[in-house]
Amino acid sequence: MESFVSKVEEINGAINGVVWGWPMLILILGTGLFFTFRTKFFQITKFGMVMKNTFLGIFKDKKVTKDDGSKSITQFQALSTALAATIGTGNIVGVATALTLGGAGAIFWMWVSAIFGMMTNFAENVLGIFYRYKNEKGDWVGGPMVYIEKGLGLKWLAILFSIFCIGASFGIGNMTQINSISESLESSFDIPTYVTGIVAIVLVALVILGGIKRIGKVAERIVPFMALLYVIAAIIIVCINIQTIPSVFATIFKEAFNFRAVGGGVAGTVFAQAIKMGFKRGVFSNEAGLGSSVIVHSASNVKEPVKQGMWGIFEVFFDTIIVCTLTALVILSTDALETGLGGAQLSIEAFKSVFGSGAGVFMSVALSLFAFTTLLGWSYYGQIAMEYIAGVKSIVYYKVIFLAVMFFGATMHLELIWNISDTLNAFMAIPNLIAVLLLSKKVISITNNYMKRTVLDEDIEPIISHSDAGEVAS
Repeated sequence: MESFVSKVEEINGAINGVVWGWPMLILILGTGLFFTFRTKFFQITKFGMVMKNTFLGIFKDKKVTKDDGSKSITQFQALSTALAATIGTGNIVGVATALTLGGAGAIFWMWVSAIFGMMTNFAENVLGIFYRYKNEKGDWVGGPMVYIEKGLGLKWLAILFSIFCIGASFGIGNMTQINSISESLESSFDIPTYVTGIVAIVLVALVILGGIKRIGKVAERIVPFMALLYVIAAIIIVCINIQTIPSVFATIFKEAFNFRAVGGGVAGTVFAQAIKMGFKRGVFSNEAGLGSSVIVHSASNVKEPVKQGMWGIFEVFFDTIIVCTLTALVILSTDALETGLGGAQLSIEAFKSVFGSGAGVFMSVALSLFAFTTLLGWSYYGQIAMEYIAGVKSIVYYKVIFLAVMFFGATMHLELIWNISDTLNAFMAIPNLIAVLLLSKKVISITNNYMKRTVLDEDIEPIISHSDAGEVAS
């Protein structure tokens, strides 16, 4: 058995080294750069408009949060579910990993990946709303597999993406998440991992068996609460250590362009490692380019593709620029890196410096809530991918398997699963990014159309919907 696992690790390591090599990083960054320039830096020049239609809209526009009685979810529920799948281990464990393996400079490159990733996520969501369709139950179905088929006519590539998405839902979206919960609760409260597995299965089943409407309702209640609590705790630590923050930022920028070699190796090794870890952990955190979050954004009740695209921009901004940055500042301002710890334990150690031993309990609960909602979000991604391949009736079988896999994830050591999940992320990203680039003219056309109408009348009702989008935007 050990030899088999070692062989799998060897094969996955070789594949991972290729798919997460420089070509992939260039493809991810290049896609974001392409849409940034084509839209004249939309995420920056129109940032006020983005905030008005997203975060500020939560408080001022009832359409953002009001359930219209249809089978669709609200824009806010779509965001909450998407954030449920992104905010979590990527923000706590991912940032810590980026710092330990890539140094402080990795955070700068994480910012870079996020700034351009905003436009990648924008383009994905525009295409998701534009090409979505209603299934036999009257639910919206959208995502990369849909716009790959309908936009490019490449059914085989759409099926391939769906297969990778299903695989990732069992890995990054299931086993790694429940494992984080079980290990955290065992270390903090001595709760046996199998007990955590059983309880979690029951709780997740109660939510996902109710469909996307129930997932959305649970997500919009848990995600804002846990995110706000985590952000407040992180801000408190940053404020207490405010005198160190200037030097922390100086270190980040200095190490981002550190060309020194490691152990006598080729010059630029540290620089290359910082870029790779920053990009990889950035994508792991906000999922821009994977095409995963667009699946739930496509279930929104919004009719205007560009408005849902703006939610994609805000999603990446909040997840990486806000939450990941705060995690990094907490770790770097408390000198927790000097402990030699890694992963979640590194973040916990940083929080302990201010909140004492209670930080372990807080972080365990926070990580558990983050991971729980990630399970919900990814279960939906997987079931839609399964529906695309095998039809609506296959969803119930997917849900049963998803719940069963959770028990194994809770009780096993999953370093290999983490590594395989990383590889599956790349396999999802490749067909998605190629499709987004090939459909770029449609994205730009829809965006320009929206901007022209907005200039004429800022409060104009959207005229692009699922039924007339093709005529209006083309």
